[in-house]
Amino acid sequence: MRKIKIQEIDGFLIGQEQNEEAGTGCTAIICEKGAVAGVDVRGGAPATRETDLLNPCNTVEQIHCVMLSGGSAFGLDAASGAMRYLEEKGIGFDMGTVKVPIVCGASLFDLHIGDPHIRPNQEMGYAACTKTDQLFQEGNYGAGCGCSIGKTLGPAHAMKSGIGAYAMQFGDVQIGAVVAVNACGDIYDYENHEIIGAAQKEGVFYPAEQLLMQKMEMPMGNTTIGCVMTNAKLTKAQANKLAAMAHDGYAHAITPTHTMSDGDTIFAMASGTASCDFNLLGALAVKCVEQAVINGFKQAKSAYGLPAYQKK
Repeated sequence: MRKIKIQEIDGFLIGQEQNEEAGTGCTAIICEKGAVAGVDVRGGAPATRETDLLNPCNTVEQIHCVMLSGGSAFGLDAASGAMRYLEEKGIGFDMGTVKVPIVCGASLFDLHIGDPHIRPNQEMGYAACTKTDQLFQEGNYGAGCGCSIGKTLGPAHAMKSGIGAYAMQFGDVQIGAVVAVNACGDIYDYENHEIIGAAQKEGVFYPAEQLLMQKMEMPMGNTTIGCVMTNAKLTKAQANKLAAMAHDGYAHAITPTHTMSDGDTIFAMASGTASCDFNLLGALAVKCVEQAVINGFKQAKSAYGLPAYQKK
């Protein structure tokens, strides 16, 4: 097994666009030939698009893009930009008279920082799709531009976070994850058993679980969103199960996770060019998501008055 770059996974393209002044952005994960896909939504306050069609009972077998964005529910409009981009390229579900691109999406809440009146829209989503030839960057980019974590003491005592990725290859099988880390809770280094990010005052961490025991309320406006990508051959049912298993990566790296003030969501996309034991694939998905969360936090730089693990 070896670590690879997220953009090495067969069949996928990734593009990002952000407005640094406004503190928001979006990340498009495209599979032009179509990917079998699934989703698992576990947070109590999700903002999602086209998740019902991923139910194995429903007709559509493949999707063409997952759009991750900031902007809360407003940011779901970025997916319309991906639809326009893909339609222009003749990509979509063939309905005879027209091809309809299948674009799923999820948005996180980043309206506490920057300009809350500027959010990812159709133009920003389209722009992200045009930048798949650029190197994927972690931290304050794409959907990670306005991310923060550790908000139990309120936005003023949060830490800057961002978008992260991690990918690996085992034989012919490739798998990776892209995660925009905007958790209400803390970031936990699972391998070293320590909290590396949390609500803070003057550099001192205040772990979320301790604050909750003191009857502190979880503030609304969070959500960690991500996508697992693989070249493995999967059915829709397996893709949904893979997304469900991948949530263990959130549980490893975020504490607490799946709260009522988070809309935590993971998509899974499979381009279907390699065979793999499904149980192994699930275990690798957990590792990829866990490390993508850690990378998204560690690669972010201080911005909007928020300190970061990595100094500006």
